[in-house]
Amino acid sequence: MSISALILTLNEEENLPRCLESLGWCDDVVVLDSGSTDRTVEIAERAGARVVRRVFDCEREQRMFGLEKIPFKHSWLYLPDADETTPPELRDEMLAIARDPAERRVAFRARYKNMFMGRWIRRSSLYPTWIMRLVRPDRVALRREINCTWDVRGEEGRLEGHFVHYSFNKGLDHWFEKHNRYSLHEARESLKSLDAGGLALRDLLDRDPAVRRRVLKELSFRMPCRPTLRFLYMYLWRGGFLEGRQGLMYCRMLAAYELMIVTKMAEMRRRADGLPI
Repeated sequence: MSISALILTLNEEENLPRCLESLGWCDDVVVLDSGSTDRTVEIAERAGARVVRRVFDCEREQRMFGLEKIPFKHSWLYLPDADETTPPELRDEMLAIARDPAERRVAFRARYKNMFMGRWIRRSSLYPTWIMRLVRPDRVALRREINCTWDVRGEEGRLEGHFVHYSFNKGLDHWFEKHNRYSLHEARESLKSLDAGGLALRDLLDRDPAVRRRVLKELSFRMPCRPTLRFLYMYLWRGGFLEGRQGLMYCRMLAAYELMIVTKMAEMRRRADGLPI
């Protein structure tokens, strides 16, 4: 048994060739495109991938469309982003899982190596962060508009291998533009969390790092000076200062992202109260 792959794209002509090249072992690659105006679709079709088009509304709806509406050749589905590559070690590990008839787990998370200006920024990127990458589509669902959380109906596992993330290939302008869009969704989710009230602090002691990360994120919604605290946490506590110029720049960029979020939260509150911006 093999594995299918689903890649979400929007103007990924710079990243997609390397991603698809690392998926040369996969005989069922589907590209779910959100309306690219560059050569993304042409590149995908030339590489033998199936292309499905859908107008993007939010990350959750796009991914759920892929999981529920697209027919795949195999029962296991790999979910790489277009700016990622899949090393042979991770490939072999996933194929072994797919070929094991006794495998009871239905979803697997993997860690990644985030590359910035020629180096792996291990400390500044909150390594290890476990991202869902291998699933049985009929056993999973997603919540939240952005940076989705996963509901898994069954047992979950972890992959030993890493994927490699090249999130800056399209330039820093693109990174800031993308995070400006993301910050709007994050501001909405932050306000929803605050309005809902309550916080399960006991989950900070959960053995699952994904659960601990979610609670820390919820806790951060309630703390003052979020941009400054984010920088201090990443640069000092997590050791970003050990990664030289790249670590300093990346930690400052993440602090700027937090500033976008809290500023948009303030704007939303003022608009809701009928106050000027």
